[in-house]
Amino acid sequence: MRHLLFLLFTVFTFAQQTPKVDFKTAFGNISINPIEKKVAGSVRYVFEVKQAIDTIKIDAQKMVVTNVKINNKTVKFANTGKTINFFEGFKTGNNSVSFSYEATPKQTMYFNGDFSSNSISNQQVWTQGQGKYTSHWFPSFDDVNEKVIFNLNISFDKKYQVLSNGVLLNEFPNRNEMIWEYQMQKPMSSYLLAVAIGDFRHKVIASKSGIPLQLFIQAKDTAKFEATYRYSKQIFDYLEKEIGVRYPWKIYKQIPVEDFLYAGMENTSATIFAQDFVVDDIGFNDRNYVNVNAHELAHQWFGDLVTAKSGKHHWLQEGFATYYALLAERQIFGDDYFYHQLYRSSLQLRNAAKTDTIPVMNEKASSFSFYQKGAWALHLIRETIGPKLFQKAVGNYLKKYQYKNAETDDFLTEIRKVSDFDTARFKKVWLEDYHFQSDEANTLLKKNKFIQTLFETQKMRLKPFAENKERFKELLQSNVFYPVKTEILYQIKDLSFEDKKELLLLALQTNDVKVRQSVAEFTDEIPLEFKADYETLLDDASYDTKEIALIRLCNSFPDNELNYLEKAKNWMGNNDLGLRTTFLLLTQKAKDFDEKQKEKYFEELVDYTSPKYESSIRQSAISVALQSNQPIDIEVLKNIVKGTTHFKWQFSKFSREYIRQLLLQDDYRSSFQSLIPQLNEKEKAQLQRLLDEKK
Repeated sequence: MRHLLFLLFTVFTFAQQTPKVDFKTAFGNISINPIEKKVAGSVRYVFEVKQAIDTIKIDAQKMVVTNVKINNKTVKFANTGKTINFFEGFKTGNNSVSFSYEATPKQTMYFNGDFSSNSISNQQVWTQGQGKYTSHWFPSFDDVNEKVIFNLNISFDKKYQVLSNGVLLNEFPNRNEMIWEYQMQKPMSSYLLAVAIGDFRHKVIASKSGIPLQLFIQAKDTAKFEATYRYSKQIFDYLEKEIGVRYPWKIYKQIPVEDFLYAGMENTSATIFAQDFVVDDIGFNDRNYVNVNAHELAHQWFGDLVTAKSGKHHWLQEGFATYYALLAERQIFGDDYFYHQLYRSSLQLRNAAKTDTIPVMNEKASSFSFYQKGAWALHLIRETIGPKLFQKAVGNYLKKYQYKNAETDDFLTEIRKVSDFDTARFKKVWLEDYHFQSDEANTLLKKNKFIQTLFETQKMRLKPFAENKERFKELLQSNVFYPVKTEILYQIKDLSFEDKKELLLLALQTNDVKVRQSVAEFTDEIPLEFKADYETLLDDASYDTKEIALIRLCNSFPDNELNYLEKAKNWMGNNDLGLRTTFLLLTQKAKDFDEKQKEKYFEELVDYTSPKYESSIRQSAISVALQSNQPIDIEVLKNIVKGTTHFKWQFSKFSREYIRQLLLQDDYRSSFQSLIPQLNEKEKAQLQRLLDEKK
């Protein structure tokens, strides 16, 4: 999970509390108001005071806290706006504290859609605790070293489904609402506490070990269920066997939500992931959930069961999750896929080291280092000591530190116990040095025959095409993994069509989605004699390929443009509707397109820029709408301004940058200025700030 690293002062503050006080169990009763975007309720913590301590703290960001009792007696307390501080009423041994609270979270809990509407469409509430802090919506602990057994009763509108960590024990009707009672049996860090609310349907399948796997999907997406969750049971069964330690929780849920901030989040027993990965059979070939699925599941052991003590050791979570996800994909897609992914990340790591001088064992390391270099470090150990000893060391590590926290040396100690692996050198070279060990990596990569062939093919760039042609033909007609074939297409892309015609036809005949996509991508100008062959790409099982081919064909053969647009008129594409918005743009630029139909399609395009849709759709539509031949559309500009206040930082940043570019043109500046009276206060403030910037 990509996240913001934990702040040093937080760790330092609670490092003083955690050895002296152990919070054991939390009982929360909360009600969520999606219209006012508030959370209110009561909390009771059971805790043990191990050593004398003056002040006990619970993190609570900008909350109203009342009715505080310790051991059932009203006590004085201080609310700093960041923490609730208790000074009296507790004793050495077991204690309890209870209180009521109300919060209006500005982050961590996100509200999507219009809950004031009586009809259900895209309304959702979901949380993201890592890097944002659960203490914005539930009084808890920003320190990852404080692990608690959380139990939540959540009250919400009964039209929706409410999901959280652990097992759903009961559902109680409460007028127009329902109370969902969730229970955990083992402790976890607070950042892993989660809520997801929406209009979901689900299926339950059992893992080989008997764990219920609950797979959720929005009601509108039930036709995409199989493609989205393809290989889920296989991944679960494989990881449980490969890791060698039983899945540590009673249930496992997976929940897609709209406008999620990241790819996925490994909340204990309840992964939340981005709607982008909800796909149909064609979309599966462009972008699927398999890697994220395996990555977030691996975190249930590496991160949830055993949590890194601090950001310095964060690779123990992300490196492990990344590597075990690759191992799971290896089981599904094969050795060649596995080695190709390692090869790609090795190139990126080598290039990154030219500018990124922060090593893995540093809390300021990049996410890429934590994920990919961490995975490579584990691959080196596993290949050196062998899979069986590696599994034994990992199993011992997980069992020793289960439901606790660990650091790098704790894991390396377990490696030394089962082997003579030089952990000192490993730590120095792979974890404390920012350089990537390319020579060691290439030695491991060359164990795979496909990689050997890929390296040999890349060296052919130095030879004349005439010397390579026969070998290229041989490889294109072989069963070698697709990257060798796409490498060939890259090498011949600038040749004349006559020289490469035979090879392009062979590439199309492979019927490999990725190889054929490369033909589409690397053919800028389509000769008339290649037109019919190139047109077959419009029928490929890839929305990305269809989009590339549609653009190239319309540009190369304007006389046939209307035929191509007729063929594409019902295409929608992946979740960002990139294919659909490309089609809509082409209709606006087409010379002989029916004007009434063109107007209708432009209205559709403008509609996609509105807050009714996910930010990925809005972003695609905004980019396209302003490229059309239509006059400046005020509604589009208004929707871009609305984007500047969106909770998803990637989209709000895009919106601000887009406005900055448009403001360089006087006509757009005037149009934006005329919008100000129509905006709410937040939108006005954002736009005015941009208008006031110097050109």
